[in-house]
Amino acid sequence: MAEYSAQIVWQRDSGEAFTDHRYSRGHQWFFDGGMTVPASSSSHIVPLPYSIEANVDPEEAFVASLSSCHMLFFLSVAAKRKFVIEYYEDNAVGKMEKNEDGKIAMTEVTLKPKVIFSGEHQPSRDVLETMHHESHEACFIANSVKTEVKIEIIL
Repeated sequence: MAEYSAQIVWQRDSGEAFTDHRYSRGHQWFFDGGMTVPASSSSHIVPLPYSIEANVDPEEAFVASLSSCHMLFFLSVAAKRKFVIEYYEDNAVGKMEKNEDGKIAMTEVTLKPKVIFSGEHQPSRDVLETMHHESHEACFIANSVKTEVKIEIIL
């Protein structure tokens, strides 16, 4: 159907020994559209100063990918139903812990979408839940992972 790519680049600083594990985890993600994203390990996993707290870490990116994919499908579902969305916000949270195999994994991501519709055509709570369910079922990223994805609609 399609291929997607990203270039990930890390380089050791000449002053770092590396084998002592005292090296920066800061690196760059390069995307084909020209965007460069500064990335790092999470400071929850590799302590500062070896992680760069301001950079995006893979765990945050995973949560953001699920949230973004869900949102994009939700916008489409709403448009098909003739609802006009003015604003969409999701304060998604990922939970990392040991899974059933005893491995550390992102076991759960909770999406917390808050959607503001305009005009008189407003969805009921039931319709809103159905729209989020349809969006979740269609989301490519959610369909690709074992992580449990929960949706807590914020009104």
